[in-house]
Amino acid sequence: MLDSNSTEFTNPSTFILLGIPGLETAHVWISIPFCAMYIIAILGNFTILFIVKTEPSLHGPMFYFLCMLAISDLILSTSTLPKMLSIFWFNSREIDFSACLTQMYFIHCFLVVDSGILVAMALDRYVAICEPLRHSTILTNPVVAKIGLAVVLRGSMLHLPYPFLARQWPYCRTNIIPHLFCEHMAVVKLACADTRISNYYSLSVAFSVTALDVFFITVSYIQILQAIFSLPTKDARLKTFGTCGSHLCVILASYIPVVFSLLMHRFGHNVAVHFHILMANAYLLVPPMLHPIIYGVRTKQIWDRLLRLLSHKGM
Repeated sequence: MLDSNSTEFTNPSTFILLGIPGLETAHVWISIPFCAMYIIAILGNFTILFIVKTEPSLHGPMFYFLCMLAISDLILSTSTLPKMLSIFWFNSREIDFSACLTQMYFIHCFLVVDSGILVAMALDRYVAICEPLRHSTILTNPVVAKIGLAVVLRGSMLHLPYPFLARQWPYCRTNIIPHLFCEHMAVVKLACADTRISNYYSLSVAFSVTALDVFFITVSYIQILQAIFSLPTKDARLKTFGTCGSHLCVILASYIPVVFSLLMHRFGHNVAVHFHILMANAYLLVPPMLHPIIYGVRTKQIWDRLLRLLSHKGM
């Protein structure tokens, strides 16, 4: 292994993930909620996939998009949590250079995929409420598949430069990453080269993707609210708006941790490093855990199917 204090190496064979600096003695206790969130995310998202697959009445655009979100969340969780838990439990801090770049790519790729699926879900709600008679003819299975493919291609192509650029840089400072995972900017800071291109590119991708996705979701819901308020009765308005409740909760669960983390980086210069790291982990770990819970509890078809499944097993 390369000496972590060396200033002579150019391409380390491994990086060292410190975990949460300042809270090393509490790693075992911190691992408990992290492990619980991972278990809930795995069980919840696999349950969503199983229920949608086995229940023919759920074979529609909204639930296909929900399955895409579940798969994306499973990949996002599994690309980070196992390594985090190995740091907490076994002090296994080394990560291979290529594995670090791969993890970095998957994290950023599937964060964008998640965001794109939320836009697709907003489109589904817009068509279902504003064009209900044409919903099945507009969002056909081939169209849903093409939207899903476009979302994945967008996430994968936008972040392809990340690992390629990072592989080209010399690393002559240290191979220690003060983080729980290979976050892009944390890796960039280790390079002893001009990384302005990577910095500008990553910032432009982050802000443009977030801004565009939030814009499209906002426009969709403005149209949806106009359609809802044009309905003749209060009951009809509440019932129609209720079909958007799960999606709105998922949007809040996905974007609030990201926004809070960005604000922390921008204005929280006097905040402890470990709090920054915990917030960075929040937008990776919390949404995959909450998404299946929100849809499982708030979506009647999924909740009823789950209850039937549990009652059948209990007999």
